[in-house]
Amino acid sequence: MDKEINKKPLADRMRPEKLEDFLGQEEVVGEGRMLRKSIESDNLPSMIFWGPPGSGKTTLAHIIAKKTNFEFIQISAVTSGLKDLRVVIKRAQENSLFEKRTILFIDEIHRWNKAQQDALLPHVEKGTIILIGATTENPSFEIRNALLSRCRVFVLNQLSEENILEILKKAVADKDRGLGDLNLKVDDNVLAILAQMSNGDVRTALNVLEYAGSVDNHLTIDRIKEAFQRSFLLYDKDGEEHYNIISALHKSMRGSDPDAALYWLARMLESGEDPLYVARRLVRFASEDIGLANSRALEQAVAAYQACHFMGMPECNVVLAQAVFYMAKCQKSNELYTAYGQAAADVKDYGNLPVPMHIRNAPTKLMKELGYGKDYKYSPEYNYQEKQDYLPDKLKNKKYIK
Repeated sequence: MDKEINKKPLADRMRPEKLEDFLGQEEVVGEGRMLRKSIESDNLPSMIFWGPPGSGKTTLAHIIAKKTNFEFIQISAVTSGLKDLRVVIKRAQENSLFEKRTILFIDEIHRWNKAQQDALLPHVEKGTIILIGATTENPSFEIRNALLSRCRVFVLNQLSEENILEILKKAVADKDRGLGDLNLKVDDNVLAILAQMSNGDVRTALNVLEYAGSVDNHLTIDRIKEAFQRSFLLYDKDGEEHYNIISALHKSMRGSDPDAALYWLARMLESGEDPLYVARRLVRFASEDIGLANSRALEQAVAAYQACHFMGMPECNVVLAQAVFYMAKCQKSNELYTAYGQAAADVKDYGNLPVPMHIRNAPTKLMKELGYGKDYKYSPEYNYQEKQDYLPDKLKNKKYIK
């Protein structure tokens, strides 16, 4: 095995180099699919790959660049900014003089702010670069509309356990790029357990396999589980422990224990959790567990989300700490949460109950003649003290919040 190649992580070494070996995304690059035709015809649009971690976004970008013979430049939105973009654009402009096109791959493009995305826009419009952005976040919310409208969005799905198992088997056997020279003793059922634990993230699976194989060439289920925990500090952002720890954070705040809440927050952030994920959970918590007891909690949570959005890590860690501490100290009420649950249950049980005639909209003469809006009492004229039914007849006098 080439010594330079061997220095790379197993997940990088095992990246497929051609579409035929790229597993799990047939709906995007399968035979006859639009993206595959674009690649084969050398007529690429700018595009956004949206999918969970380890689904192949970066790998697919590399394959595209190699197959089309474009120059491939990769940057991360976490560590790169406008200065780096200017260097890339200059390089792309130089390439165009020699009729060579340039692909700019931006990993985690959702981390770029408005100014950075706006700076990218004219170069995408002119075709100076072909942009391929990768994101785990919904691009409708995280990518500027002007930029998004000039890109095709391709959704990559979580890899199946069968896909990951196939990749793990190749990694165990491959002596050139994989771990074949280690002569690992591992049964297929052990690899299947690892594939299951990886929750669709092939990078996670390969990282754990590499770590376990470096310690012991006889891999058992217990050894894999031990390696899985140690490799990810008992915290895999997309596995069981992820949900255990966010549950611990949520329940510590619900139980009004700010110290425990800060600890679980630190466990998440120091292990690489996306701060926006935590912030979204706080927004939910503010209404679900605090609700009417303190309406300012929602303001705090939304402000924390916005601050995290334009600051990023590590600067936003103290912002989240402030919000978490505040939530934990607040008085609690789940009255809104249970009330909505009851309303939703009635919707399910009773179906589409008709809107009472007197509160229906009546924009046309015919609708008025049919009684739409008849006898409606306009609240301001009654000083908001009118006696009037607003629920369907079958739910008349129903109280969701006492």
